[in-house]
Amino acid sequence: MNYSKINNWLGWLCAVIATLTYVLTAERTTSWWDTGEFIASAYKMQIVHQPGAPLFLMIQNLFSNLAMGDTTRIAFWMNIGSAVCSGLTILFLFWSITALARKIYTRSYQDQEISSIALVRIMGAGVVGALAYTFSDTFWFSAVESEVYAMSSLCTAVVFWAILKWEAVADEPGADRWLILIAYIMGLSIAVHLLNLLVIPAIALVIYFRRTPQVTTKGVVKALSIGVLILAFVLWGVIQFSIKFAAYFDLFFVNSLGMGFGTGAAFFAIVVIGALIYGIWYSVKAAKPILNIALVSLGFILFGYSSFAMIVIRAKANPSLNNSDPDNAFTFLSYLNREQYGDEPLLKGKYFDAKPTDVFEAGKVYRKDGDRYVVARTKMKYSYDRETIFPRIYSERGPHVQVYRDFLGLGPDEQPTMADNLKFFFGYQIGHMYSRYFMWNFVGRQNDIQGHTSFTEGNWISGIKPIDNMRLGGQYDLPTSELENSARNTYFFLPFILGLIGAIWHFKYKQRDAGVVGLLFFFTGLAIVLYLNQTPLQPRERDYAYAGSFYAFCIWIGFGVIGIAEFLSKKVNPKTAGYIAVGVALLGAPVLLASQNWDDHDRSEKYLARDMAKNYLESCAPNAILFTYGDNDTYPLWYVQEVEGFRTDVRVVNLSLLSSDWYMKQMMQPVNDAAALPIKIDPNKVKDGVRDVIYYQDHQIPEHIDIQNLLAIMLSDNQQNMVQLQSGEYVNLLPTKKMQLQVNRDAVLANNAVPKQWQDAIVDTMQWDYSMEYVSRAELSILSILENNNWERPIYFTTTTPSDNYIGLDRFLVSEGFALRLMPVALSQSEEMGGPVANAEQVYDNIMNKYTWGNIAGSSYLDPDSYRYISMYAGSIFGETAQDLLLMGEQKKAKDVVNNAYTNLPNRVYTMGEVLSYVPLVDVMYKVGESTKANEIVKRNLQYIRENLQYYMAVAETKPNLEYRNMRFGLASIQRYQNLLKTTNQKELIAEADKLFETYKYLYGE
Repeated sequence: MNYSKINNWLGWLCAVIATLTYVLTAERTTSWWDTGEFIASAYKMQIVHQPGAPLFLMIQNLFSNLAMGDTTRIAFWMNIGSAVCSGLTILFLFWSITALARKIYTRSYQDQEISSIALVRIMGAGVVGALAYTFSDTFWFSAVESEVYAMSSLCTAVVFWAILKWEAVADEPGADRWLILIAYIMGLSIAVHLLNLLVIPAIALVIYFRRTPQVTTKGVVKALSIGVLILAFVLWGVIQFSIKFAAYFDLFFVNSLGMGFGTGAAFFAIVVIGALIYGIWYSVKAAKPILNIALVSLGFILFGYSSFAMIVIRAKANPSLNNSDPDNAFTFLSYLNREQYGDEPLLKGKYFDAKPTDVFEAGKVYRKDGDRYVVARTKMKYSYDRETIFPRIYSERGPHVQVYRDFLGLGPDEQPTMADNLKFFFGYQIGHMYSRYFMWNFVGRQNDIQGHTSFTEGNWISGIKPIDNMRLGGQYDLPTSELENSARNTYFFLPFILGLIGAIWHFKYKQRDAGVVGLLFFFTGLAIVLYLNQTPLQPRERDYAYAGSFYAFCIWIGFGVIGIAEFLSKKVNPKTAGYIAVGVALLGAPVLLASQNWDDHDRSEKYLARDMAKNYLESCAPNAILFTYGDNDTYPLWYVQEVEGFRTDVRVVNLSLLSSDWYMKQMMQPVNDAAALPIKIDPNKVKDGVRDVIYYQDHQIPEHIDIQNLLAIMLSDNQQNMVQLQSGEYVNLLPTKKMQLQVNRDAVLANNAVPKQWQDAIVDTMQWDYSMEYVSRAELSILSILENNNWERPIYFTTTTPSDNYIGLDRFLVSEGFALRLMPVALSQSEEMGGPVANAEQVYDNIMNKYTWGNIAGSSYLDPDSYRYISMYAGSIFGETAQDLLLMGEQKKAKDVVNNAYTNLPNRVYTMGEVLSYVPLVDVMYKVGESTKANEIVKRNLQYIRENLQYYMAVAETKPNLEYRNMRFGLASIQRYQNLLKTTNQKELIAEADKLFETYKYLYGE
């Protein structure tokens, strides 16, 4: 077989291995975070969150057809779509490595002679590098779920491979077609994710090296500068300013010429197309090849980018999921610019403790209003008393300020300096938010708990105890929970060392190519760190953003084979050296990575995201309104309703989106089997720029005010109901937090809004204190629903909705499992228990007949997003329900609940909070005669506390004690178990709990 056949066959073999791996370990249904939204939107061609991914959605829609109409399998087949894209990424990575390696053993691009010795090394490098990336932590995670990153990685891999193909044939006629292909793939990739564009500087360097007879430092700098400028042109010129120009053309055509919406944008598109056609014609006529290739490439970028037309087309169809409703030029511009997420300062900005000194206008926001565009609001920017170049510690939001001070060692009133700014950049943004992820992939990972700079969560480790102990402490006292943690992966630095060998060898013997790979490594890694400028306390780990950087390093892992072989060839036969190098490298990277990572990347047994969504819905009565808040509440709900058609009678309302005018407007329309929300507010009174927020101003009103009167005041256009600002502008306000709602008892009874046993507790008037300092469209909507619903539709909040979003209605919320139902009843029991009272009979029915538990008991691996729910399950759903049933004298039902819990909860402990949550459940187990099961759980939990307290103390011997809160929590748990066990005759467990408390009780005195 010749070189090409071997190269093709081995490349496809690596791709098949990768694809089979991902298919076997793919999630069988939706996962957490964005996948539920992506799957639902791809299935029905709907609009996802900004800035959209239309090409991804269209391709995933094709994969959904493989489910052959079985809606429960659509998510799986879309996950397979990611698996296939990831497998193809490995194919192109293999071909890229072999293309780079081949250049080492040939004298020219036309040289076809490859010795058998060189062939082994080249192919070995390709196999090792490609399979190392196959089994790497970050890439594998994205490869098994329906997210954009797998397809984005494929675009990156194809583009980098294509520039190497161009390089090999650059002297042949028609070779520049590869550059056109690259431009087209990049245009398409914009509609997947922008990460692919970061390859442009590396491409510029390849072109320079290939086309320039004499390479100079000045030439390299010039080529890199051109590459960065092209990147900036595509990123801002093509993606943003082209749409911005189209929007302002539309503004002129609509407002000045009186034409219809979209005519100006269409005219601008015709002008651009015409200018491109003329430019290409001119470049051919005038024999200007560089201009020609530039314009043709631009044309193909725009052609690929045109897939974004799907967003506007589908937005006009008003689908169920229509994020931001980008149906006109200006809303589409806002959508692409991700304006709802705000901007992070890059070149100049404030320190976190800076005070504003001035405010100035920074542009206008337009909205479609009737038959023209109007100014919705003015963007404002501030100047500050303390600003700096390259701002890194700028956020004053939430707990960020305290995190900055803790990380930098600043006192409460101490001002940060440029040195602190750089310390945070190197220590946190590079060290914690990039280097840590890099080391996860090539050195090892402590666990998969999100790390916030503690010594026990989410750090990189190597498996070499002296090194790990020096960095983190406590490595000789690891608890069983850590030792048996599937996400604890140790690679002993071997893939990292192999990559270093490859990089050093590459730079020594093929500096230009190594520079290209290095540039790819930098722009897909550290350059992203510079651009993202991330704040602390990110909602989840962000390693997926740097997958391209790890891709580049795996090229060098492949080259490690050649470096080792070259070294060994001085000691043994060169052919033998090659085989030894391949074998050693395979064991040191792909085999080791696969063996360590398989268990915690196998998501084939995970179902909790889907089942949690179903449990939320099953907690609701028919035709309910269900308020949610976060991504992991909402996106799985969208999936089960939109794709599986499950409980579509329930109207899911995301409160964080409800503050936007477009979402509030959509909630006033029916969807699926759910009626419109009973919001009786004129949309013109809450459109963009109108009553975006209404602030509370205490008018010292002593009595509670009916919400209809408060709504009338807040929505009034009469200046007598407003307050005048210093600017002279009149704005609405909330004059009191004391609110009330008159209750129609007949309507409550007619609609079965309250169980029979509580009907005597129905109040005539619900009174409460509003819980927030402002009113957004979300709170206006809730108040309007309360005013107009008249108890016809049940109203629920998910149990995970932050309590502030209850707007003060907490004491009227009754737990019916995974959702809290609003009931007009006065139940003192809720205050005595310190939480919502539960409708125990209803929860019992849900537990025994409706709820499913995501296979958390049978799954060999649970991720943190899944096991964080166990505390709620054990303590609230099972434990409190069983306690309530006992108080009601329903001992058999209480026993049913605890046995159900024993069957469906995992037989291991994941967190210290989980230990405490088991107390009410175990208490009932003892009381209903399930002592054996109770003893098993108590023994397991006490062991967890003992081992982890010992671990925390060992860490604290050499490191700052960052686990003091966990230690105190563990001690509190011991006390709860002591009190519980005193009511039993479990002498051994009592003695163990007492001994534990005596050992660590001094922690209370610190």
